[in-house]
Amino acid sequence: MIKSVGLKDIILPGEMKTILNQVIEAEKSAQANLIKRREETAAARSQANTAKLLAENPTLARMKELEQLTEILAGTRSTFVFGSGDMSEQVRGLVGSSQTKDA
Repeated sequence: MIKSVGLKDIILPGEMKTILNQVIEAEKSAQANLIKRREETAAARSQANTAKLLAENPTLARMKELEQLTEILAGTRSTFVFGSGDMSEQVRGLVGSSQTKDA
């Protein structure tokens, strides 16, 4: 009575080997593509959640604005005095005044 059978060191003909390699490559490519799409979906979902939070919380949106402004002006010597008015106009004024000093 035979309980098990096994194969070892199978050598495939050249054409079969090429086809098998192409199949394996296609499967790996499909898996990589699936992972990439999942990551893109997660990133889009995160952006949507962030946008919703910012829309619902004006103070949080303002803090994010200030954080971005700090990154934009990093490395420059600037004094910030925030008051009422349009943030973009304030930034233009700050950036414009620092560029005229440098010139």
